[in-house]
Amino acid sequence: MHIEKLPRFALAHLPTPLEPLPALSKSLGGPHLLIKRDDQTGLALGGNKTRKLEFIVGQALAEGADTLITAGAAQSNHCRQTAAAAAKAGLRCELILNGTKPEWPEGNLFLDRIFGAQEHWIERRQRAEKFVEVAENLRAQGRKPHIIPVGGSNSVGATGYVVAMIELMDQLRASGERVDHIVFGSSSGGTQAGILVGAKVAGFPGQLHGVSIDKNDPEHLEYEIEVAQIANGCAGYIGTTARFAKDDVKMIYGCAGGGYGVVGELEREAIRLMARSEGILLDPVYAGRAFGGLINLIRQGKFRRDETVLFWHTGGGPALFAYARELLDREGR
Repeated sequence: MHIEKLPRFALAHLPTPLEPLPALSKSLGGPHLLIKRDDQTGLALGGNKTRKLEFIVGQALAEGADTLITAGAAQSNHCRQTAAAAAKAGLRCELILNGTKPEWPEGNLFLDRIFGAQEHWIERRQRAEKFVEVAENLRAQGRKPHIIPVGGSNSVGATGYVVAMIELMDQLRASGERVDHIVFGSSSGGTQAGILVGAKVAGFPGQLHGVSIDKNDPEHLEYEIEVAQIANGCAGYIGTTARFAKDDVKMIYGCAGGGYGVVGELEREAIRLMARSEGILLDPVYAGRAFGGLINLIRQGKFRRDETVLFWHTGGGPALFAYARELLDREGR
């Protein structure tokens, strides 16, 4: 394995904290709960994409790129962190965003503009075509663009979460804690793929559970196949012989409610419970939905009371400010 030899551009504050959640553990009457605070990675108010971008930006710089192109929803945490990473690395940033440009920016979109990113608004189905168009236009201007997939979810980006699992295992050894289960949100697949590879190379003995934040059904295991493919690409990139199949990818479905970015009672309860029990903020799209899924699993008795479950907080706090109406009641509480 040769992770230390791969191109990398320092962006994150590492290691991120590993903390117990005593009040929540008591309130839910379930297993011992821990939280891995990747909302504290530092860049642009933190989040999991910063770990991926260290390796993606490192690769882009090694290839002589001067512009980063990526895509996502208007409240994309990935786009916000990419815009910040580009600014720090002295690169231009072009964002391809779903939907119609709002009259006034809020949340992540506000920060995208603060970081100086250029926006291209499209319908979701136009994304692939727009990637090509923007890249070709930049090349015609003499620029050298580097295209980053949605969520930074490729073999290079997933490397950030191989390193994260090695980091976690070091923290567990230092603290004397043993973790039986890790639960995290999963969408574009890169974080889960990296955790899967990292668990293998770092010797994590427990179980991994990805909570789908945008799918309510398995859809013929297509997602599991995609995650396994990213994991295998990542394994090859870092120089390990480990290989993965769709059966190695464990997903929890049924938490996506009304769809991506649509806040329901599951997210409202999870966000309030975490905030009022532990003083920690979860976002409404990813971490809030994933933690809501964990709450459901605890209430369903999926974990023994003597087990330890780690919730991996993937960040996203800035999106809260764009969802105030959906998260508060009629009295604004």
